[in-house]
Amino acid sequence: MRAATDLKPMTTTTSFRNPGVAAVLSVVIPGVGQIYNGDFLRGIFWLIVTPGLWLGSGGTLGWICHIIAAITAHRRANVKNRGLA
Repeated sequence: MRAATDLKPMTTTTSFRNPGVAAVLSVVIPGVGQIYNGDFLRGIFWLIVTPGLWLGSGGTLGWICHIIAAITAHRRANVKNRGLA
């Protein structure tokens, strides 16, 4: 039987995600900010949808999608840092 001092408390490791870095990464390449935040499926979504809208709309909807990807990466980093996600 183990003594009480031999037991280590369980700790969870959470890493802080910088919202500014997440937003800049998504401005450079949409979806990379989401991947930086640990949201891989969201990142893949933005990586596929944004270029499709760039090509399909002649750039008009691509800009909008690009900006939305950066804003959502920033907001998602804030939410994860508060521990709500």
